Amino acid sequence: MHKVVIIGAGFGGLAAARALSGQEVEVTLVDQRNFHTFLPLLYEVATAGLDPGDVAYPVRAVIGRTPNIGFRLGTVTGIVWQERVVCFNDTKSGHDRLAAGCEDDVPYDSLILASGAIANFFGIPGAAEYALPLYTLQDARHLRDHLLLRLEEADGELAHASDGTLNFVVVGGGPTGVEVSGAIAELLDMPMERDGFRFDRSMARVVLIDGLDHLLGPFKPSAQRYAEETLSARSVELAMGKMVARITPAEVELNDGTVIATRTVIWAGGVTVSGTVATALGTPTAHNGRLLVDSTLAVSGCPGVFAIGDCAAIPVSTGSELTCPQLAQVAIQSGRHAAAQIVAGLTGRPRAPFSYRDRGIMATVGRRAAIAQLRNGLVLRGTVGWVAWFSLHLVYLVGFRNKMTVFVNWWWRYLNWTSGPRVIFSSESDVEVESGAPTRE
Repeated sequence: MHKVVIIGAGFGGLAAARALSGQEVEVTLVDQRNFHTFLPLLYEVATAGLDPGDVAYPVRAVIGRTPNIGFRLGTVTGIVWQERVVCFNDTKSGHDRLAAGCEDDVPYDSLILASGAIANFFGIPGAAEYALPLYTLQDARHLRDHLLLRLEEADGELAHASDGTLNFVVVGGGPTGVEVSGAIAELLDMPMERDGFRFDRSMARVVLIDGLDHLLGPFKPSAQRYAEETLSARSVELAMGKMVARITPAEVELNDGTVIATRTVIWAGGVTVSGTVATALGTPTAHNGRLLVDSTLAVSGCPGVFAIGDCAAIPVSTGSELTCPQLAQVAIQSGRHAAAQIVAGLTGRPRAPFSYRDRGIMATVGRRAAIAQLRNGLVLRGTVGWVAWFSLHLVYLVGFRNKMTVFVNWWWRYLNWTSGPRVIFSSESDVEVESGAPTRE
């Protein structure tokens, strides 16, 4: 039977696996974690709005008892496309099927790469060491503990309120940066309302930095202005048109010489595919290391290999030089399309070109404040935009329990603003090194 290996159980990988359910193929879905993470809501976990379990769902529960789909937990270390095998052993010394560890290789006839992307720090001094990314569930849990510990530290010794402990810097003015900035501002308001902290709210700062002169680049100017005005009204300082020059454990320096004392730098400044398993193919790449693919999502020079989602530079349409944005809807559509091309090849049908269907883009700025820009150009904002954003995210959440839990939690928070799982799970030594810099697990 035709063997298909899918690397990555994100939006694209799961979409591809589901599309191959019941087909005359044997599918192995591979991921280094045994759960799927709903990435659009990571910022809610990081700012104590949701529990980690609300945005994660076991992969095996997703694929269920589908006879032709299996799951393999492990970290892929290499892809030997000449031999059509996925390797879980260290391949630095070369691949040898007889070597220890290589006997666990997974062979394939067709491979779908859905391995995603990682944070891109652009070589900025100190960024990789001291900035806190927000791209995995582990990142979100770590950031939540870090944020809550800073509040406790400032309350325990009020002198810390003036040394940058309560300064929170967010780098990146895209949807993630806007969402986490607004959520941190609300997190700071809630303890003042309910938790009895002794420091004054005015002692805390939330600073959002971006190199452009506006937020939310893909959105219309009216939506950008709404986001900027809403964040400013919620005491978020906007540093537009500025770049981060250096990050240390105690401060951030900008390219104009401005220095901000802080122990918390949240990185939402971009992603890259370089350094992920996708680069193991050694094929040509585009911007940010994304794999070049043809109109059918096939990787040139690697027979039987397809790349989807964030790890691929997918043309918007045949012949277009524009590539699809790195969004969940792109991953889902491309995952289904790659699966269809495999089935087409097995049945003797020609491959079809991929055409991206834009469903619109969304971003939330905070409680009852969101932007939904539909594909026809219509912009919904405020409470109406928030309801649209809320509804769409519920639809795409994996698992009935997760849908119901998030639904109940969101509406309870809407009615009782000060509620939320503000629980610290890690000790100070787990979250901070002696110098005060974030640890890297």
